[in-house]
Amino acid sequence: MPKNKRESLIYTVLMCFTMVLWMSIYNVALQHGGLTLEVLGAAWMGFPIAYLFAMLCDWFAVSKIAKGFAFRFLVKPGVSSPIKMILAVSCCMVVPMVIIMSLYGAAEACVHTGEWNRIFFIWIRNIPMNFIMALPFQLIVAGPLVRFVFRKAFPAGSIVMNEKEMGVGV
Repeated sequence: MPKNKRESLIYTVLMCFTMVLWMSIYNVALQHGGLTLEVLGAAWMGFPIAYLFAMLCDWFAVSKIAKGFAFRFLVKPGVSSPIKMILAVSCCMVVPMVIIMSLYGAAEACVHTGEWNRIFFIWIRNIPMNFIMALPFQLIVAGPLVRFVFRKAFPAGSIVMNEKEMGVGV
């Protein structure tokens, strides 16, 4: 898990990329009734804006709330095992991100169809469909993959913050 703000930002960039790309492909495939090259192309075209939106939501809101909930009610840093902390934080991240990104997906669908009066129903339908894909994918594939890649690229302690970022010697 990330040890400082720089590591956290890099980790978030990698995790959001993995999750948003996969969930974009999944959602477009659901809309089109299967996985085709056209679906991959459509998912890739919609990916940049969805990725930016997800990054902003994750970095500025969801991460703080999810970690706060996990560390207050589910696990204790320094006491709980690393795997318990990873699972708690991952689960606490998936729930709000699915809710937010399902609304994003519903709005995107309404942009394409013009049926804005159905946004609430599309959103409510999207939440369980996205949750049943996002949680297992996060726990089984994306989480382990991103942690592995992150630690291979950035061994623990290799990303050092300067004194100003640590709040020392302003």
